[in-house]
Amino acid sequence: MTVAEEADKFGLHRVGARPSLGDYLRQTWERREFIYELAKARVQKQNQQNRLGMLWVVLKPTMIAIMYGVIFGVLQGDKKAADFPVFVIIGVFLFEFFTSSMNGGAKSITGNSALVQSLSFPRLSLPVAQITQNLLTLMPMVAVMFIYSMILGTTPKWSWFGIIPLIAIFSVFNMGVALICARITVHVRDFTQILPLVTRMLFYTSGVLFSVDRILSHWPWLVTVFDFHPLYQTLQLARGMIMDNAEYDPMGWVVVIVWSLLILVVGLIFFWKAEERYGRAN
Repeated sequence: MTVAEEADKFGLHRVGARPSLGDYLRQTWERREFIYELAKARVQKQNQQNRLGMLWVVLKPTMIAIMYGVIFGVLQGDKKAADFPVFVIIGVFLFEFFTSSMNGGAKSITGNSALVQSLSFPRLSLPVAQITQNLLTLMPMVAVMFIYSMILGTTPKWSWFGIIPLIAIFSVFNMGVALICARITVHVRDFTQILPLVTRMLFYTSGVLFSVDRILSHWPWLVTVFDFHPLYQTLQLARGMIMDNAEYDPMGWVVVIVWSLLILVVGLIFFWKAEERYGRAN
């Protein structure tokens, strides 16, 4: 009998060995309190480091929305969407949630090397904590987004509550993206240098600042491509539920749900496969 077989007979396992996917998820769930407290502590630390505290969380996307709203509002002229200020605010606020999840997820392992090397726990906890942190940050942003919408003339309606399941689904999508970026960054540290370019490209190709139907009306095939664009469809659903003069295709829910589940499964397996490498790679 080999040493490995003898160790397995007495329930002994190699230090840092990757558990089965089921055990991995169970171990992560058992640390849900740690994940939440870690996320909450990071939000508090972030607010303490900024003079304006939580106010800066809202001011940053607000200033981005004003800057791009003015510039692209002038450039688009009559082709801009109805209720364009609200259109831009919704797009910028929700896209900020995506970018913070992608960028934060990419650094969730490499940015916590001391924690990864010194303690034994499922590394999945770190990307999950990052998404939880972003969700806690998003809550006041959504409240302010509704306030801005009312100030700009949008009438409150029951469909606004639809933003709750939409954000939940969007968080699943962001989780998958964060997991993929987290592992890539472990293997290729320079990946974080490429992310700003990826973020900018997605910003301009996700309908954050323009109405696809209006701007791309001469290229119907390209409009069809956007029917399967997860970020674009997420923004369209949010705008359709919040704005007075906006509609959305109910099939958008199917697109967003399918993409979110697919990216989560791929991201989870991709991240779990390298579990044994995270401590050594840092």
